[in-house]
Amino acid sequence: MSEPTGAARRRGPFKVGDQVQLTDPKGRHYTFTLEAGKNFHTHKGSFPHDELIGAPEGSVVRTTGNVAYLALRPLLPDYVLSMPRGAAVVYPKDAGQILAFADIFPGARVVEAGVGSGSLSSFLLRAIGDQGMLHSYERREDFAEIAKGNVERYFGGPHPAWQLTVGDLQDNLVDTDVDRVILDMLAPWECLEAVSKALVPGGIVCCYVATTTQLARTVESIREIGCYAEPQPWESMIRNWHVEGLAVRPDHRMIGHTGFLVTARRLADGVEPPMRRRRPAKGAYGEDYEGPNSQPRG
Repeated sequence: MSEPTGAARRRGPFKVGDQVQLTDPKGRHYTFTLEAGKNFHTHKGSFPHDELIGAPEGSVVRTTGNVAYLALRPLLPDYVLSMPRGAAVVYPKDAGQILAFADIFPGARVVEAGVGSGSLSSFLLRAIGDQGMLHSYERREDFAEIAKGNVERYFGGPHPAWQLTVGDLQDNLVDTDVDRVILDMLAPWECLEAVSKALVPGGIVCCYVATTTQLARTVESIREIGCYAEPQPWESMIRNWHVEGLAVRPDHRMIGHTGFLVTARRLADGVEPPMRRRRPAKGAYGEDYEGPNSQPRG
């Protein structure tokens, strides 16, 4: 049985073509691809790539300036933050939340709209494995080309579970019996009708949006379409800690707001969602609102 795509690039001694992440004494990272006969140059000196080829991961190399660098393969969260970008990437903290709360499983059939630079596509492909299916839709051809290069660079070539289509999802969606749909776009509500027809009962739609106005419209649109359980919106933040002897304190900087996530589960055909008991504040809905909480006028 052959190894899963990309697995051979994640273990064993360093080989030609491997991505290497160097860490200097100040914790700064430098990522490059190993090539026989080449040299890596910094303002602190240089060293030959051949010194790492065949060496075990976790080795330390010294430049001609006698500065030590720790050599490791970049983790996927490191890779997506250093890869070439067309559009902004989905940050690892949000990608991790999507994988967990959208319940991405091996063999899943997933549709993704808004590929950007290929960050989330890489996380999704690694989660679904070679036996899954990821069909990604990107309306901009230049973004699609950058994403394709980034994904193939990480996995060492084309991934057998990935199909990339240039165009709008709502105009080009042909997939059926889809387990999960991930919408990373400005107006995910425009795609809800199309993806609702593709999702299996119990399937999950997950939307990634940047602003509170997008969040509000996304949640209300999911409620209005009437074939989903109550949507769950949230955001996450990460704060690292400094630990040095008895000096234990939070870092001065943190990864704060990057985006909002919303998930909702597809109901069976013909089933209406149970009315949820909620008490919105007075004035939460304007006079022109005609959604599920609207009151008769008179």
